[in-house]
This record gives sequence, structure tokens and C-alpha cells, in this order.
Amino acid sequence: MMDTVKSFRGYGKVDPLEEQAFKRKTRRQIIILLVSLVVLVAIVIGVVVGTVTHQKNKKDDYVPSTSAAQSLKAVCSVTTYPDLCYSSISSVDNSNATADPEKLFQLSLQVVQDSLLKLSTLPHEWINNIHDDPLLKKALGVCQTVFDDAIDATNESISSLNVNDGDKLLTLTKINDLKTWLSTSLTNLDTCLDSLEEINATIVNDVKALMKNSTEFASNSLAIVSKLLNILSDFKIPIHRKLLAETAGDSGFPHWVGAADRRLLQSSSNPKPNLVVAKDGSGDFRTISAAVAKIPKKSKTRFVIYVKAGVYNEKVTLDKSLWNVMMYGDGKTQTIVTFNDNFVDGTPTFETPTFAAAGKNFIAKNMGFKNTAGPNKHQAVAFQSGSDQSVFYQCSFNAFQDTLYAHSNRQFYRECDITGTVDFIFGNAAVIFQDCNIQPRQPLPNQFVTITAQGKKDPNQNTGITIQNCVMAPLDKLTVPTYLGRPWKDYSTTVIMQTKIGAFLQPEGWTEWVPNIKPPSTIFYAEYQNTGPGSDVTKRVKWAGYKPRLTASQASKFTVGSFIGGRDWIPASAVTYT
Repeated sequence: MMDTVKSFRGYGKVDPLEEQAFKRKTRRQIIILLVSLVVLVAIVIGVVVGTVTHQKNKKDDYVPSTSAAQSLKAVCSVTTYPDLCYSSISSVDNSNATADPEKLFQLSLQVVQDSLLKLSTLPHEWINNIHDDPLLKKALGVCQTVFDDAIDATNESISSLNVNDGDKLLTLTKINDLKTWLSTSLTNLDTCLDSLEEINATIVNDVKALMKNSTEFASNSLAIVSKLLNILSDFKIPIHRKLLAETAGDSGFPHWVGAADRRLLQSSSNPKPNLVVAKDGSGDFRTISAAVAKIPKKSKTRFVIYVKAGVYNEKVTLDKSLWNVMMYGDGKTQTIVTFNDNFVDGTPTFETPTFAAAGKNFIAKNMGFKNTAGPNKHQAVAFQSGSDQSVFYQCSFNAFQDTLYAHSNRQFYRECDITGTVDFIFGNAAVIFQDCNIQPRQPLPNQFVTITAQGKKDPNQNTGITIQNCVMAPLDKLTVPTYLGRPWKDYSTTVIMQTKIGAFLQPEGWTEWVPNIKPPSTIFYAEYQNTGPGSDVTKRVKWAGYKPRLTASQASKFTVGSFIGGRDWIPASAVTYT
């Protein structure tokens, strides 16, 4: 270019051809310069936009400020078994790069599931090696059942986290669901030991040792999700407002009872059934079990069975694959299901129920359930529920010892009659009884009566028994000491509130599980605003874990909305609640 300029300027005139060539070349250079400038500006804008976006994402997304190891240590610090938590999650986090507490929780669930799958193969092997002990075989059969149920509850937890990219928020409802399902996994594991202990099996300690890892892994996962909001806050991770501001809607009921189910329960006319059961042959089937066999698996819509008046002498089981079943009768004294399986004759308590429901969202209305084995046969369950978000309306449950087994998950009973002797409302569900008639009855001469026996074993389980707005009055003349309950496990939780208690009650109110040995201070037993001659708390037990009086704020934690998330699901059943 310098030569061209020199030629152009060195002479007093310009050659026309040379001038045209020069202009063309200069024009190309200007175009190249402009294009380069545009590219440079685009790059600068890209860098600026990228930086701003990165800064915005830093506000919206979790960017760990600590190493993965430090994050894992912090998460595990809230668990009951922190060393096991750290080593087990590290073993499945192969890259050792996960620092997000929510992802660490997901890994903890994987650890639980892997352990339970291995554990579930053992009962079958044990049973095959036993030849002369039918009671032990049956107890191990219970272990096989509840191990499988624990796997299902953990699967439910894992599946609930596998959502679309646009729906990754852990809402309060989902956190409560996870706490429930993990609590249920632990309850199922503990039920295996209960079945072995009630027959004094010599292998119980060996089985307990083999279950140790699964139990502790599940306990750790439950602790993590129970403390998750605190963990996120400690890590200064922004908590989406949906977590804190989630509402249950304006229905006044739990989310798990939808509008259609509310109509089913509240309507003065009964819903049109899918199947009808009638002893006289006027329906589709003569037995309830025959109708149950026709229920579709895992139905997403409500399947209704109407059971006409009559006494149905049969054992009925709705297994965990039967979802959204509603069964109604002609009244709790008109449509009766009865059987007589019992512990004394060789059946584990878990398998004695006349009627058992495990599939989620079960509803029973206007029916009676009995176990007629009698007081001499000891444990004999009339009804057992492990159905999550199950509702029982205007039903009756009649037996002696262990009448109603509220085994696990979330349950609600309204305007029901429950009659029995020893521990006749028991289990480890999160369960509320409202406006019910609770009727202790005369037991064997050498027995006393205990209304409740609650089985919470882990401090983070969201389980317990609430009895609210009920009436406690004896079915017949009571001549033995009668108590509100006794604590079955180390964290037993029972609250009696706003209930009318008759004069039958011992002044102490409660009694020990083992006579003369005070329960641990970790139990939570309480009373609130009860009435009647039996409600005087001045002579109640002096246990560290017993609260003779609660504040309104403390009591509210055990109501339908708070304790079982009732506002979210009970409305769909059409059952009203307080």
C-alpha cells in the first residue's frame, strides 16, 4: 500500500486505471474494517450479556460455596447416624462432586433402596431353612411382606422426585409426603421385629443385626428431609417462595381429598357403584372378597363398591396395588364384616385383621368391622389400615384386644365407634379421630384397659395419635383400671384434646408399658381442653414426656391441617372435619 500511495503522490497527476484500482482496493479494506468492528462489538456484547446472565443465575441457582465433602458433612450432621450417612452417600456419589443438599438427599434414598432390596431376599431363605416351627415361619412371612412394603414406600419417595425439568421444586406438600413415606418404611421394618418379638423368637437379635443398615439408612434419609428447609437456610440457598407460601386451597380440607370424593361422602344419596355385593344374590357378587378381586390395579379414578346390609363372615384384604377404592354399606350396624383370626390360635397380630386396606386413598363409609375371637384369644384385629390418605366415616370397629390397627401413613376417622380392651387403638400412623365414640369394655379379670398404644420409634417420624372432639364412655360396666394409653415405643406420641372423658378413667390417666418403669423422656403425651369427670389432670402421671396442659399453639400442631395435612386431601372424601 505504501508504494501505491507514493506513486499517487509523487507525481502531479494520477493515472485513471491506477486510480480505479486504488479505490477498489481501499473500498475492500474499509469493508473488512467495518465487518471486523461489528464482530468486535458483538463479542463485547456477548461477554457483557454472558456475565450478567451468569450473575443472575448465581442468584437463581444453587452454586455451592463449599466443597462437596464439606456439604455432605453438613447434611449428615443432622442425622442420627452421621458417620454412616457420610460413608454411604460417598459410596454412591462416584464423582464426589455433588454439593446440593437436595441431590444429596436423593442419593441417600438410593442408599436406602439398595439396602432394602438386599434385605428383602432374606426372609424367603430363612423360611426355607425352618422345618418344625410354624409360628416362626408365619412371623418371617410378615417380615417378607413388610420388607416389600418398605421398598414400595421408598420407591414412592424416589418417584416423587423424578419430575419434569419445569417442576423441580420441593414443595411443603412434597416434603410432608416424603416424611410420611420414609416414616412408613421405618414402621414396616419395625413391624418385622414386632412379629418376631411377640413369639419370643430366638433369632430376633440376628434379624435385627441384619436389618441394622437398612433401618439406619432410612432413619438418615428421614432426618435429612425433615431438616431440609433448615439445611437450605444454613447453606444460604434461596428458598423458592412456593416452599414457604404453599396453600391448601380454599376447600378447608387436605389436598388428598378432592372435590369428587367430597361429594361422594357429603351427598345425602350414595354414589353409583361400580360393583354391588349382596348376600341374597341381588348384586354382582355374594362376597366382598369376590368384588375386591375385580378391582382394577392402581386405578387413577375412584372405584366404588356398595355392600348391602348383611353379616359377611369373611376375611378381606385390599392390597397395596388397589388404589382409590371406596366401599360403603347401609350403616355401621347393618353392613357388618366379621372374622375371628387371632394370636392365640397361631396367627401373627399383623395378619389377624378381619379387614385390611393397604392401597392408597381408601374410603370406608357406613360399615361395621368386627373380630369375634373374644378376649381369651388376645390380639385379634378388626381393621388394619396402612392406606395413605385413607378416610373412615360413620363406621364401627368392634373387638377386644388390638381392635383397630392404624399401622402406617395418614388416616382420618370421623363419627366412628371404636370398642375394645387392651391397646385397642394402636400402631404408628399419623392418625386423627374426630367426633368418634371411644368405648372401652370389660376385659379378662386379670387385665386392665388401655385405649391407645402408639408406636413411634424414630424422633423424625411424623406419626402419632390425636383424639379430638370425641366422647370416651364405657360400652359396659368396667371393673378394672382403665387408662388413656401406654407408650409402646421410645417416641410414642398421643394427644387427647377437646374430648369428653367419663368417670371410668384412673386419676393417673396413663400407665407404663412395663409396670413400674417410667417411659423415656422422649415420648410426647398430652391433654388439651378436655371435659368430663375423667378430665381432671391434677393427679396425672409425672412423666417427663407427659404434658398435662398445652397452649393453643402447641395443640394446633396436632390438628387435621397441621398433623396430617388434612386440608389438602380430606375434602375429596366429602367428610367434614374440625
